[in-house]
Amino acid sequence: MLRQMALVDCNNFYASCERVFQPKLRTRPIVVLSNNDGCVVARSAESKALGIPMGVPLYQIRDLIKEHGVVVRSSNYALYGDLSRRVMTILGRYSPQQEVYSIDESFLDLSGFANVTQYSQQIRRDVKQRTGILVSVGIAPSKTLAKLCNHVAKKIQPWAATGVCNLHEIEPSALKDLLQSLPVGEVWGIGPRLARKLEFDGICTVYDLKCAPASQMRSRYSVLMEQIIRELNGEACLELDEVPVAKLQIMSSRSFGSKTGLQSEIQAAVALHVSTAAEKLRHQQSLASQLMVFIRTNPFSERDLPMRRSIVMQLANPTDDTLLLQSAAMAGLQQIFVPGYPYQKAGVMLDGIQAKAAQQMDLFAEAASPQREKLMAAMDTINQRFGRHTLRSAAELMSHASQMNQHHRSPRYTTCWEELLSI
Repeated sequence: MLRQMALVDCNNFYASCERVFQPKLRTRPIVVLSNNDGCVVARSAESKALGIPMGVPLYQIRDLIKEHGVVVRSSNYALYGDLSRRVMTILGRYSPQQEVYSIDESFLDLSGFANVTQYSQQIRRDVKQRTGILVSVGIAPSKTLAKLCNHVAKKIQPWAATGVCNLHEIEPSALKDLLQSLPVGEVWGIGPRLARKLEFDGICTVYDLKCAPASQMRSRYSVLMEQIIRELNGEACLELDEVPVAKLQIMSSRSFGSKTGLQSEIQAAVALHVSTAAEKLRHQQSLASQLMVFIRTNPFSERDLPMRRSIVMQLANPTDDTLLLQSAAMAGLQQIFVPGYPYQKAGVMLDGIQAKAAQQMDLFAEAASPQREKLMAAMDTINQRFGRHTLRSAAELMSHASQMNQHHRSPRYTTCWEELLSI
């Protein structure tokens, strides 16, 4: 049976989310900023055409923003996450096998389906109609080629006109010309540094890499390089990862909206990070046996004295209980906090993670409270429905300094009752 792997990718996802509830922005250049409105992390096609680079600090492009009427938005992760969930749910209905690869990408196994190109057009129409998000689809016998075809479906005519590129329908001579026109850096897994090394060895295009001897390239580079070459030649080396691999560490951290030396403000921020990490821990059905807390000042400041401290707290028993984890974090913070410093960032990391189902009970350990497990489940259900941190512990009540700067955030149209769209 012909293997037909599809990669469905949302076009300019963050910018597209901003446009769903504000149609007037459809032709306007948009940039989305990082946490605390620091730098550009997403751009619309119009912003890319203006030459706005990824990662540029906001202050460096203020003149360009004013000159071209660029719309600036703070990251609205509640909105992006909810729309992503809706898109992925729709995509999952079109294939019995799905891998959600990222917030805006999903692999679908369409092997055995008839008229896959038309089927992909139906997927695009359905996602657009139900969510307002436009997607592109790349179809090929391997995941690496599907990823490459998705790039073609977005950028290169005639495929960009339809948003679908099916490698199986491209004539061999046309496919050769296409691969010769694509720089080797467009291949999934080939970063800028590796691309420069390949170019130094005379491998400048995707076609050059496809034709390279896989065994020799393995000796010179790595096993991964051999795998990439085999995938480029249509051999499926990468299978769908239908069940996400549980993380062995979970971290949550963020810079403060403004520097602070108040222990109470840092406590609130740390408690919030613990809550975020614990929710992720429960989502993957795991328990943590260690918790690290860290605080630091700005390491690049010439005026502030440098200070970075951390501590690892060993938990009495592995747990996923937010309140127990927060208690351990507060005890750790008490030990490392030094007054008199303008702290810029705090965070936590859960470690020693194990599957909840595989937990080995200590004969003398105190058993987890069924009531507390129900409480955590209720918190997760409410926060999933109404937005993260809708229901939270008193320790998480944030002061002004520990809140993230979001001066340009759009409303959380789909997850916050107070911000629902009014017509």
